[in-house]
Amino acid sequence: MTVRLADALLERCSFPPSTEVVCAVSGGADSLALLVLARLSGRQVHVVHVDHGLRLGSHADAEVVRSAADRFDASFETVRVEVPNGPNLEARARTARYGALPDGALTGHTADDQAETVLAALVRGAGIDGLAGMRPARRPLLQVRRSETVALCAELGLAPVVDPSNVDPRFQRNRLRNEVLPLLDDVARRDVVAVISRQAGLLQEDAALLDSLAAHVDPTDARALRSAPRALARRSLRNWLRLQLDAEQHPPDLATVDRVLAVARGEAVATDVGNGWEVRRSSQRLRIGPSRGMRRRSPPPRS
Repeated sequence: MTVRLADALLERCSFPPSTEVVCAVSGGADSLALLVLARLSGRQVHVVHVDHGLRLGSHADAEVVRSAADRFDASFETVRVEVPNGPNLEARARTARYGALPDGALTGHTADDQAETVLAALVRGAGIDGLAGMRPARRPLLQVRRSETVALCAELGLAPVVDPSNVDPRFQRNRLRNEVLPLLDDVARRDVVAVISRQAGLLQEDAALLDSLAAHVDPTDARALRSAPRALARRSLRNWLRLQLDAEQHPPDLATVDRVLAVARGEAVATDVGNGWEVRRSSQRLRIGPSRGMRRRSPPPRS
């Protein structure tokens, strides 16, 4: 490995300040590069490999990761999770994977993954938070390109695992990666991954500013919501609903937020917010409770 390549990549990494980190390593080039760069940064690394068992021979991936961990003096463990075949396989596998990882585990997502994430958010109609993509807190390689992780592994003589599901056109992300992004490069006559990744970073700053402003708007005060700019009222309600209903799930959609805003404005007394819960207005205050006449299907709101 050339020192120049390793140093160049480390300059663009955003590892947390702690001296010990946990790295999720699948055995692909990106996650192997994460392991290597974390060690080259001087940190102690504990490697966690999650085996989904979705394809024959997946257990062999763990040995690839174990070998790399041994070579770079990192501790290692493997965790097996069960993900039955069926609809939304990709999303369910991702949920299972994150559920098996320790809190704060780092992942090897790159700038290319960021561009794919932003495009996926765009086509599903996400707002500014979705278009801001993945945040860097647990993803220190977001300024590194996938081609660079491959080059790093090649120079080190590491043979990354090649997952055939990464070219399966049944999965939207694969089509974005293998069809949409190359087409956009051709149309734009430039590297659009770099453009999208940069825009995501700018939108993250905008989203953080909006959150700080929305924090001054009481989402349970109907008068405050009516007098606030619509963008801040929506964001205040959206953050409140997400926390009250289930902080681990995606935030409520625009239609739900606007129905609650209509309650605050006196256009309705109550509205459904999903899973058997509703928001009602009483004495100019908004409260979440069970929908009248509906069976509740989720845990009670957070206090």
